[in-house]
Amino acid sequence: MTLDVREFFRATNPAQTLNVENPDERKLYIDFSEVRGSQIVEELRDNISFFSPDEPTVQLFTGHIGCGKSTELLRLAADLRQDDFHVVYFESSQDLEMGDIDVSDILLAIARRVSESLEDLEKIHLQSAKGLQGLLNGAAKLLQTEIDLSAEVGIPGVGRVNASTEGNFSAEVGVPGVGQVSADREGVSFVALGLGKITAKAKNSPELRSKLREYLEVRTTSVLDSINQELLEPAIYKLKQIGKQGLVVIIDNLDRVERKPKPWGRTQPAYLFVDRGEQLRQLNCHVIYTLPLSLLYSNDLNQLTNRFGCDPKVLPMVPVQRRDGSEHRDGLAMMRQMALVRAFPDLDEDGREQRVSELFETSELLDDLCRVSGGHVREFLRLLNDWIRKDRRLPLSRKGLEAVVRQKRDRMTLAITDDEWELLRQVRQHKKVTGDEGYDILIRSMFVYEYRDSEGSWFDVNPVLETALPLKEG
Repeated sequence: MTLDVREFFRATNPAQTLNVENPDERKLYIDFSEVRGSQIVEELRDNISFFSPDEPTVQLFTGHIGCGKSTELLRLAADLRQDDFHVVYFESSQDLEMGDIDVSDILLAIARRVSESLEDLEKIHLQSAKGLQGLLNGAAKLLQTEIDLSAEVGIPGVGRVNASTEGNFSAEVGVPGVGQVSADREGVSFVALGLGKITAKAKNSPELRSKLREYLEVRTTSVLDSINQELLEPAIYKLKQIGKQGLVVIIDNLDRVERKPKPWGRTQPAYLFVDRGEQLRQLNCHVIYTLPLSLLYSNDLNQLTNRFGCDPKVLPMVPVQRRDGSEHRDGLAMMRQMALVRAFPDLDEDGREQRVSELFETSELLDDLCRVSGGHVREFLRLLNDWIRKDRRLPLSRKGLEAVVRQKRDRMTLAITDDEWELLRQVRQHKKVTGDEGYDILIRSMFVYEYRDSEGSWFDVNPVLETALPLKEG
């Protein structure tokens, strides 16, 4: 059957994050760990399920934006669920204003997501959270916000049951096959509802965020104690009663925290993860935070690892060439499959390779796409997607690829200063970076990519820039 160009275009959408628990999306997943230099997902998983299943752990995970972290974290979540952990995965950018975040925002977001996830488990019901309720009521009064905390609790086979905050409402409803189900306003439903309403309002209003932080900042210890003692610890106890090993919280997208300075000059990432890291590690469950890659190349790295008691795990690019410039055949072969599986998900590798000519005028064109992407998975898909949009037909042409790469290169070069060109030439020659501010800019702007091999990490210039004149002139 001939592949429709529009189907291939939709299948290469760079904005799609694969969820391996979905069988259709699992077909599209390529495990690059063999060539990336380490088994990062397995290491994160083993630290929880093998080494410390009954003790709280905290781990840090980072990498270039778009290199595949979210896909790997979703795979980790699926693996941990198979190990009988209750996993709460969420994207912090959905709950938080990434340009203005404080520790209290992160803690409330975690509490909200955990409490909401427990509501979905019929056998988990936490009877009381008076400390959290007190904090929520105090926050609501401070914000002078009318928050209606009456809730309707959904009960399978029965419908909606109202749990009003007027008085000590508690409803016991008999459900066939389940027994008595309690909907108590002093439990987790109240907390989830209150946190949801307060955090939603705070996210959309800088003034409300400021007021909320003033209220919570002096109560951070109380907030942590309430979350631990009234939410996390009782939840873990109940989860183990129904056969779960424990609770894991995965907070994605914190690597996108904007590098804005606080009023006293400290950058937001350094403030959150270094200055306040001790508080972020005090949650009494397994927690995995994503964090900005720039912190690994700053003078704060030692302090960061001391705060959290662990080294950040880095997801590098997929190598398509080695540090000596020679071709990395295994990496190149896997990147080829990333394109082919989007077109032929039900074929094996050999079957896909036999149909390359249906997608590209020559097999070498696909290799060229892999090389110019630098092994950055989202950039690979973005270039391919733009290429399809440019040609509007299959097989894709060399002329179309050259046009897409040229357009990308010209956009990138507009933002590069003379000093940065000099730094790029040094990276190209020495394959390394230092903690210099200029290199930090190059990494954040994705002008430089990081790779791993048996000798450790090494760096190279984004291949899109290879034909830029200022780079050649050096």
